Amino acid sequence: MEKEPGTDDWLQNTRTSYDTVAESYADRTRHLLDETPEERGALARFAGLVRARGGGPVADVGCGTGRITAHLNRLGTDAFGIDLSLGMIETARHEHPGLRFDTGSMTDLALPDASVTGLIAWYTLIHVPDHEIGPVLAHFRRVLRPGGPLLLGFHVGDGVRLKTEGYGHPMNVRVHRRSHDRMSAWLDEAGFTVRSRTTLTSAESRLGGIVLAHR
Repeated sequence: MEKEPGTDDWLQNTRTSYDTVAESYADRTRHLLDETPEERGALARFAGLVRARGGGPVADVGCGTGRITAHLNRLGTDAFGIDLSLGMIETARHEHPGLRFDTGSMTDLALPDASVTGLIAWYTLIHVPDHEIGPVLAHFRRVLRPGGPLLLGFHVGDGVRLKTEGYGHPMNVRVHRRSHDRMSAWLDEAGFTVRSRTTLTSAESRLGGIVLAHR
């Protein structure tokens, strides 16, 4: 797959943008789950699947300031967070002391093979260009244990927009919208089995998609 124009520096631009907005992002999203009951339901189902498999580590990849990581811990999972942005990780550690947060990239996921029971990427693939999705999903499958659940949240639609401002600060990130069919095809190519697909409108996304799959 050919690279999209202007995507060569997407990792650095994403890291710098979220370093800049980390504290404001935490302030504006801290209680977002209170306003999103369908998302809470999806997270509860995911946590239930992890518990049914006997528990074990759950990777929240692209964890941001750790709100989903913390919520999954409250649901009885051993979730830890990974994010590209050091600013986000430092804020997550401050917001949720006692939980594990590490810097890292989903394009080169530094976890051992079959080391996590579940994996979640909650509205984090939205900044990943098309040509990187396959390798990212391959990493997700590699680190998941056989049968382990994968939960994805993303913006539904087509096209890409350049986001130059957010959370009261300048940003430089591309926001990708994808159809369920496209996301499901990528997952199938990566060796996942899609179990459910949901489209919703909420405080999280004007048109959001949630996909549950299994390794």
